[in-house]
Amino acid sequence: MSMITVIGRGHSGTRAISHTLSQSGVYMGAQLNKSGDLIPPGDMYEACRIMAKYIEYKGGLQWDFSKLHTMKIDPLFIKHLELYLDSVLKNDSEQKGWKIPETTLIYPWILRLFPDIKYIFWVRDPRDSILGAHLTDDLEDFGVKYDKSDDIYKNRAISWMYQRQIVRATPLPQNRIYVRFEDFLLKQDETLKRLEEYLGFPLAKIPVRTESVGRWKTQGCPVDPEFFKEELIDLEYEHSF
Repeated sequence: MSMITVIGRGHSGTRAISHTLSQSGVYMGAQLNKSGDLIPPGDMYEACRIMAKYIEYKGGLQWDFSKLHTMKIDPLFIKHLELYLDSVLKNDSEQKGWKIPETTLIYPWILRLFPDIKYIFWVRDPRDSILGAHLTDDLEDFGVKYDKSDDIYKNRAISWMYQRQIVRATPLPQNRIYVRFEDFLLKQDETLKRLEEYLGFPLAKIPVRTESVGRWKTQGCPVDPEFFKEELIDLEYEHSF
């Protein structure tokens, strides 16, 4: 028996991998919404707010996550997480897992509690990712302190950067694979093969919409692209697509 989770920001196309896993026989929870998220999400949201209390905001785009890696995990966090994952944890399917973007907000403690599960790190060009709204656009809703702006797009950009940082600040899991949303759309067969080799079982091929790639080129990037410059280079987006 193995368990899988997806680490990816909201509006990064994570529904594609959730639907792929579901259609491939992976049990993704008792109740899913149209995005393939395990619902109801209330206990997950509360777990996010509990963990956020232990993150120190240093100003600007700097947060100190160091406490999360050594302190005792808050028992109330564990309680809410177990309530949220109840249907998954109790299921005896050979392949099971869950997906909800807010998992990224608590990734450091997810890794400590589930060090041996299979992690799928899912990314999308931030210039496209911030075009659409998501619940995590305002980090304050999840207890995370930041320099909030009246510009919703700037808040989305900060949220994207924060979630990128919390992943990078956390030790690497033993089992991991990195997938770009754009590769899943434009090179689906090749990307599915990589995922199959990693997961160890065949995956279904779902319909995809390639027009989702590079929307920012026609709609315009609503923040200064320089904001993402280093991350675009690191993720090899600078001259892609």
